[in-house]
Amino acid sequence: MSEDDKPGGKPTTKAKAKIPNAQNIRSPEFRPHGISAGRGSGLNRPSALTAAQARRRRRLTILALVLAGVLLAGFVWWWINRPPPEIEVSGKFAAKPTVEIPKKLAPEGKRKVTTLIKGDGPEIKKGDTLYAQYVFYQWSKDRDEEDRSVKSKSKELASSYERDAQGQSQPLVVGESGIKGFDEGMIGQTGGSRVLLQIPPSEGFGDDGAQLGLTKSDWVVFVVDVQAVVHEKQGPEGTEKKLDDKSLPKVEDKGDGKAPKVTIPDRDAPDKLRVETLVEGNGPALEKGDDAVLNYQGTLWDTGKEFDSSWKSGTPAKFPIGTGQTVPGFDKGLTGAKVGSRLLLVLPPSEGYGKEGRPPTIKGDDTLVFVVDVLAKVRK
Repeated sequence: MSEDDKPGGKPTTKAKAKIPNAQNIRSPEFRPHGISAGRGSGLNRPSALTAAQARRRRRLTILALVLAGVLLAGFVWWWINRPPPEIEVSGKFAAKPTVEIPKKLAPEGKRKVTTLIKGDGPEIKKGDTLYAQYVFYQWSKDRDEEDRSVKSKSKELASSYERDAQGQSQPLVVGESGIKGFDEGMIGQTGGSRVLLQIPPSEGFGDDGAQLGLTKSDWVVFVVDVQAVVHEKQGPEGTEKKLDDKSLPKVEDKGDGKAPKVTIPDRDAPDKLRVETLVEGNGPALEKGDDAVLNYQGTLWDTGKEFDSSWKSGTPAKFPIGTGQTVPGFDKGLTGAKVGSRLLLVLPPSEGYGKEGRPPTIKGDDTLVFVVDVLAKVRK
């Protein structure tokens, strides 16, 4: 046992520490035991919000997060299901439209027919004659090596609006155009409609397309304004009027869309214009400046010889009304006539071709007899 451990030995030396006076401690060094300044740069302070306000803030935060999630989900759904680009057509009816075919829209699938303007005219059937304005385009697949979004290219090929400066619509017989997609696509449409047709190569121009610069893989895009529809074998439609005047020609209806039989009486021709309504139609009346679609037959009074007939040509004719572009008696007799009517017109030379006539068929003193069926009024 060491001396130090023995009872009564030398007392153990104790370490001494100098404790600074609290007044000499700088505040940054003073950390009372058990009190933490907490994490971060600032001291924990009691919230200025009441419990109700804190709950409201939490609810608003949750609501904002939910709304953000809904908006994000909606955008994603729209992006995935967004509609593909479409061909856009603008402009008024019977005037050349502006047609925009997106480069991002590839021609594919089957024929597509879109009614851009729905008319209230007659429904189109196979064999009907359409008086229409149209424009059509070549539409081809494309692959741009620099821009992968480019899928097609297009070019205007022809337009009846520009080809005919006076805006004369072109007659087209449905089923005889030689373009299957056009013929079948127009069936069921109505007069007064604007129709967009996207026609695949198998229903297009076929071998004739090469003359237009079309290849066998090219689609065709048509925009058609249907200004009038005449049914196959269409005749007068309305109320029949009896004509018992024996001084005028006798008109017999043969029906089935055929030309009537006209018998000239054995007497002198009248020296003034005669206009007689044989059938009064139920349609709109023709006005000055209108274009009318007519079937007509012209006969010479003196000889009974027929000199002109749209029935024989097989296609109704379109005439301007009241503008001086036909013989005077025609203008006067048709102005005010209703669609669906059949008229008898007797034109003395002054109301026909005058003293000069129309050699060699019509002499200067010939009286003309017309039977006219008013089939349609062209929409503008």
